Amino acid sequence: MKEILVFGHKNPDTDSICSSLVQASIDNRTNMPAKAMRLGNINKETKFVLDYLGMQAPELLTNLEEGQKVIMVDHNEFGQSAEGIQKAKILEVIDHHRISNFETSEPLFYTTRPYGCTSTILYEEFKRRPSLQKISKEEAALMLSAIISDTLLFKSPTCTKYDIRVVEELANISGIKDFKTYGMDMLKAGTALDDLSEAELINLDAKSLEKNGLTYKIAQVNTVDIPSVMKRQTNIEKEMQAEIKNKGIDLFVFAITDIVNGNSEIIALGERTDIIEKTCNLVNHTAFLEGVVSRKKQLIPMIDNNM
Repeated sequence: MKEILVFGHKNPDTDSICSSLVQASIDNRTNMPAKAMRLGNINKETKFVLDYLGMQAPELLTNLEEGQKVIMVDHNEFGQSAEGIQKAKILEVIDHHRISNFETSEPLFYTTRPYGCTSTILYEEFKRRPSLQKISKEEAALMLSAIISDTLLFKSPTCTKYDIRVVEELANISGIKDFKTYGMDMLKAGTALDDLSEAELINLDAKSLEKNGLTYKIAQVNTVDIPSVMKRQTNIEKEMQAEIKNKGIDLFVFAITDIVNGNSEIIALGERTDIIEKTCNLVNHTAFLEGVVSRKKQLIPMIDNNM
C-alpha cells in the first residue's frame, strides 16, 4: 500500500511539524502506512524541539501526484496547502482554524476544535481511542512543544483551559517537568532573527488568505526586542512591496510580536491598508498593537471584520 502523506501548512510552524509527526505515528499504529512531510523549511523554534528529541525533520514535499492519499493537519485552506492538493485524495483533516475555501469531491473525516493547537486535538484522539498504545515520551514532547508554541506559553487569546491541562498531563508523560522553562527556551530559540534576510523574515511564518475577492497576507515573527527588528523596516518594506507586486496581494501585514510583553508592532502595505486603518492609525506604515499576539484570534478577525 502506498503511504499516506501527512502534512501541515506552507511555511510550517512547530504545530504543523509536530502534529504531522504525531498523526503519522497514530496512523501507523492503526495499520495505515503514513509518512509525515513538510511544505517548507523548519524554523529555529522547531529545530530546537527536534534537536532536543534527537529527531530529523520530515521530508520536504514539493508537489502531489494526482490521487495521492493525504491527511491535512493544522490547516484546511487550499492556498496554504501543497501544490496539487485539489487533485489529491484527502482522507482526513485535523485542524483548529476557521474553515475557508475548502471543498472535496468525496466524504472524509474532518475534526476541528476551537483549541489553541492542533496537537491538543491529537491528544484528545489518544484519550478517545483506548485501542491506541500509550503515548510515548517523544510523542508527548512533540505535542507539548506544539501547544506551547501556538499559545505562546499560554499568553495567546487562542489558549483554552483545556490546552493548559493537556500540557500539564503531557509534561508528566514526556518527562519535561519544568515545561515553562523548556517552553521559554524553545520560544526564545525562534527569536534569533539577525541572520535571516528580509525576504526570509517576511516568509518565515506567513499565511495567504482570501475574502470577498481580496487577497491578503499576514506574516509574523516572534522576538524579545521589537526595535531591533524595526531597524530593518526600509528593507523589510522593499521585500513586502516585491511580494505585493509579484503575487497580486491587496494587503500585506507583517507583525513583529514581543513574546515577553505580549504586544505587536505591525507594518502594513498594499492598496487596501484602509482596512487596517479602520481599527488603528498607521504612521509611516506602522502601528503598535498593545495586547495583540494572535494572528488567528486578533489579526485575521480585525481584517475580516473591516472588509
